[in-house]
Amino acid sequence: MDRIRNVINKIPRPLKNKYILTLMFFTFWIIFIDDYNLIKQHQLQKNVNELENQKEYYTSEISKDSTELYHLQNTKQEQEKFAREKFLMKKDNEDVFIIRDK
Repeated sequence: MDRIRNVINKIPRPLKNKYILTLMFFTFWIIFIDDYNLIKQHQLQKNVNELENQKEYYTSEISKDSTELYHLQNTKQEQEKFAREKFLMKKDNEDVFIIRDK
């Protein structure tokens, strides 16, 4: 019994306080053990930020492509330019030379 008392007396006084012990346990639980611990929350927030950046990128690409599509559907010169550049189409009396940069 004396050994137990000696061990208990060697414990610092703040660690004997039940409120401090409860607060320490709660903090440990929230940071490491819980299903939605702070570490996992940080990783999830990082993932959300990356996905929002991707969303902004794809939204801007969609708007750019939709304006290009509108011009292709409504402008004869844009259609001809697109067909020549992308599909290498040509008129009957023309020759097409492809120059590739290395």
